[in-house]
Amino acid sequence: MDELRSLTKTAGALPVAEMLQKRQKPSVKSFIGKGKVRELAELVKLHEAQVVIFENDLSPAQIGNIEKVCEVKVLDRSELILDIFAGRAQTVESRLQVEIAQLEYTYPRLRAMWSHLERIAGGGVGTRGPGEQQLEIDRRIVQRKKSQLRKELTELQKRKTREVQARNKGHFTVGIVGYTNAGKSTLFNTVTDAGVLAEDKLFATLGTRTREWALGQGDAVMLSDTVGFVRNLPHLLVASFKATLEEAVHSQLLLIVLDVSDPHCQRQLRTVNQVLDEIGATDQPRLLLLNKTDKVDHNADLLILQKEQPDALPISAVTGEGLDTLVQRVREHLHGGVQTLTLNLAQADGKGLTYLENRAQVLGRAYEGDRVKMTVNIGTRQLDELRAMGGSLIEPQAPAAGGGWGR
Repeated sequence: MDELRSLTKTAGALPVAEMLQKRQKPSVKSFIGKGKVRELAELVKLHEAQVVIFENDLSPAQIGNIEKVCEVKVLDRSELILDIFAGRAQTVESRLQVEIAQLEYTYPRLRAMWSHLERIAGGGVGTRGPGEQQLEIDRRIVQRKKSQLRKELTELQKRKTREVQARNKGHFTVGIVGYTNAGKSTLFNTVTDAGVLAEDKLFATLGTRTREWALGQGDAVMLSDTVGFVRNLPHLLVASFKATLEEAVHSQLLLIVLDVSDPHCQRQLRTVNQVLDEIGATDQPRLLLLNKTDKVDHNADLLILQKEQPDALPISAVTGEGLDTLVQRVREHLHGGVQTLTLNLAQADGKGLTYLENRAQVLGRAYEGDRVKMTVNIGTRQLDELRAMGGSLIEPQAPAAGGGWGR
């Protein structure tokens, strides 16, 4: 109910009353029982409510039956989330995705929208009324519209894929993922100075933004901020937003941002991992960030999480706590395992020497004739890049015991 309340406020409505019912199974006609529907109608009149919102997903018939008794609009969870997405979509891509999802949601409900058919249509061959004809016309319009939007979206996504591949070519990519309102955009702003929208609302970010994140010592990665996940996200939106989450699928490292000040953080973490599995982001390593530690005093959930996830990193995107350690952890993944080696290069190899100065930690130098031996901490990826440059590198040696220069 806390989450439903937050979703309702994000949609721009003010909750005035709540109702719960425990049943072994939902009512086929009205989801909740007859008595509860009448009680709901009384609540609506008492508070002069304009809309009723269900935490669950309802069938078109159930919505119609409840609306008849309550005489106000009834929304289920999926339609509420679709409404929020429609109001917050900023990019052309996200608008197309939302519109397709809305049409997918609307199509099976067209008959319920034409509830007056039973009064207009006669039945039998040659006696179909104008309402039945209009229903068929509406269905064709919806199908044509969906096909047109899907074609536009496909073209847009192909172009975006090419742009992403060109932008990220030769770069290590990191994706920020997490439950909605976990602080992903705040973290993104803090480490990149991007200045993107970061609100204390659900689904503040619907598109994907990518910026360079300078890690220091010449290291940099491409960092992407993605749309937030939510429990029981409508499958219509999972399908529509899979392309938006493509940055996460293809990232080489995923940073899962978790709001540890939320009492339901453990359930949210399960949701995030489930959605990542659903969209195919299963091959890359995941680094769990326990965010908003400035709002908690090591509550029970935080202690349990730290015990279950010993590699998780406590941070605060607002105060900067833990971000230095985060940079080190990301750098370790960037370098693919840091090792200490002695490299033997020609002094004339300015390109190779400059690369080492900028992309490795130089521990020492020794000059012998026209060559220089450099002891460095260097990552596997950087060593491979140095070899690929085709310079004067002689195969590296591990430093000899006692800090010598190897053989």
